[in-house]
Formats: sequence, C-alpha cells, structure tokens
Amino acid sequence: MKNTILQKFTGTALLGVLLSITPIVFTSVLSYYAIVYETTIAGLTVGQWVLVTLICTITSAALTPPTMLALLLGYFLGWNALLPILVINLGGILFINLLVRWIDHDRFIRYLRQNPKAQSVLDRILNKELEVIFFAKLSPILPFGLTNLLFALSGASLGNILLGGFLGMLPRTLLAIWSGREAREIQALLNDPNQSRWGEIVIIGLIIVSIIGLWQVVQRALAKG
Repeated sequence: MKNTILQKFTGTALLGVLLSITPIVFTSVLSYYAIVYETTIAGLTVGQWVLVTLICTITSAALTPPTMLALLLGYFLGWNALLPILVINLGGILFINLLVRWIDHDRFIRYLRQNPKAQSVLDRILNKELEVIFFAKLSPILPFGLTNLLFALSGASLGNILLGGFLGMLPRTLLAIWSGREAREIQALLNDPNQSRWGEIVIIGLIIVSIIGLWQVVQRALAKG
C-alpha cells in the first residue's frame, strides 16, 4: 500500500505542491526585503533591472507571484514596469511548460487516455482551451504557477497557453502596476494592495467574470458530447 502511494506521488505531484505553497511563503520574504532595502532598490540601474527581470522570469514559475511583482515594480518603475512584467509573466508560463514536459513526459495524458470517458471530456474541453485558459488567468485568486502546471499537463498547445495567459493576466497586471504607481509608501501598498475602492471593485469583477466565463465554456463543451 505504501509503495503504491509513493509511486503515484510523482515528480509532477511534488511540483504541484511546490507551486501551491512556496508563493505564499516567498511573498512574505519578498515584502520584508522590499521594505528594508527600498532605497537600494529605487537606485537600481537599467542594467540591474534587466537582471532582476531575468531572475524573476525564472522564479515566477514557483516562487514569486507575478501580481506581487507587478505591485512592486509599479511602485519603483511606474508604467515602465509593464514590459518587464509581461516578460516575467510569459517567461514564467514558458518555463513551467517546458519543465512539466521534461518531468512528466506526457504520463498524465496517457493515464487519462486509458479512460474513454475522461478522454472524451478532456477532448471537448481542449476544443475550447483558449477560452478556458483566458478565463482561468483572468481570476486574481487562482495561483499563477498551479494553473500553468494544470494547462501544461492537459496537453493544451503552448501557443494558446501563452496567448490566453497574456490576455487573461493583462487586466490585473495593469491594475497592480497602477496601484503600485499610485502608492506613497511601500509598506502601506503591501499591507493593502487595493487601496482604492475602484481597485476592489475591479478585482471582484474579474473574479465574477472568470467564474461565469469558465462555467459557460465548460458547460457548452460538455453539452456537445
């Protein structure tokens, strides 16, 4: 029994646990260093910001939530943070996708294909994969790394994952950069990222649209079966 459980607890499962837990822990660490070293970070050169962007592109896959990074970069760079954040978002998606393909080797897909009913459901949903990815990425409450992991495991095309991720994350990315840009103190920003009522309304709206959109897409896909 024990051996069976261990066999099922594959590298992909471990990666899923990692992508769920580490962003929560690392957010506190990142907040602490951003507050303590605010002056130093504010004085970074263009070359140093490029290096930070490259590092965060990799760490965003499992450690640093992109929305958190958008808040911080918006605070320090204003709207100039948009390009680095887009690079970080898309780079993080690509990194996880390649990592999953290397670790999993399509084992998850082959397992589902053994069940005709599961295969039928998966195929119908994958016909709407761009819409599913878009609405999932639109929600600020779904973990960045974990959703990337699930889409990579599902067999969705990399092009749709990147496009859906870009379009879905754009509204909350812009909101986070704007919130960071408008903040007067970094500690107040990190304690209350959505300092305006409009920010809270937008976040709630994104969550509602995401839930309704996902429900409708999945229902239409399953109804065709």
